[in-house]
Amino acid sequence: MSWTEIVIEVALNDAETLSDALMDAGALSVSVEDADLGTAAEQPLFGEPGMEPKEAAWQRSRVVVLAEVDADHAAIVSNAAKACGVAVPPYSLRPVAAQDWVRLTQSQFEPIHIGKNIWVVPSWHDAPDANGLILELDPGLAFGTGSHPTTRLCMEWLEIHVPLQKPKSLLDYGCGSGILAMVAMKLGSDSTVVGVDIDPHAIDAARYNSERNHCDVAYYLPEDFSAKSTVQVFDIVVANILSGPLKLMAPMLCSRIAAGGSLTLSGVLAEQAQDVIAAYAQWLPLSVWAEQDGWVALSGTLK
Repeated sequence: MSWTEIVIEVALNDAETLSDALMDAGALSVSVEDADLGTAAEQPLFGEPGMEPKEAAWQRSRVVVLAEVDADHAAIVSNAAKACGVAVPPYSLRPVAAQDWVRLTQSQFEPIHIGKNIWVVPSWHDAPDANGLILELDPGLAFGTGSHPTTRLCMEWLEIHVPLQKPKSLLDYGCGSGILAMVAMKLGSDSTVVGVDIDPHAIDAARYNSERNHCDVAYYLPEDFSAKSTVQVFDIVVANILSGPLKLMAPMLCSRIAAGGSLTLSGVLAEQAQDVIAAYAQWLPLSVWAEQDGWVALSGTLK
């Protein structure tokens, strides 16, 4: 089966109303994207916590309608416009050929090589290096597949420091998919590794991923962590979140570090590094450990 996309550019306040009307008029699906995507005028839709835009909407939106190839495309647009009480907007049509969408999606995700010896491998691929540290991990709901620089920086730090420090315990706060906790476990199998995340779906994904990778990691929601974890302070604490939350969590994260333990933070842009370092200064000195594509990892030791 083939389909047709109807592409309409609309102003800031019209995208949501028109999208609903298009669905009522016979669209199979409707998506909205930034009409300036890929240009200098491209606009981020979300900011960091505490720095969100006033409106989660683009100044110019592109509404993309999926319809059956033999549908009355003009009628879908005109009926939707009439329901909204607006003039019929200009639109264009583009064909969507039938494809094996599963294979197409899978083809976008290849094994990822990180550091010296770590491979993140989707389940539909063979590991390029059978002797490497292999994580079988499919893209999913939770953040962390190794493709983002912040995740890579943390994994590279762990690859170097876990074998050197031989920690007895490690906390991954904001664990997402569980990728950092699993790397830590595979690098030091005798360690107690704990992951914490505010998102129940992330906890479910992390537990599933850890089972697939034969990693014995304990995962908790924050409210369960203090009550249920058998370890409360850790030789290594790692948090890959965002600079705003990291600054707010400084007292809590530092209270989880054992004497002589290490803290590593990422999710921090290079221009945000000094603000984060200042937020932690009363507990431990942090410095930039490495930078990648404008993102940094900060690291320090609690004396």
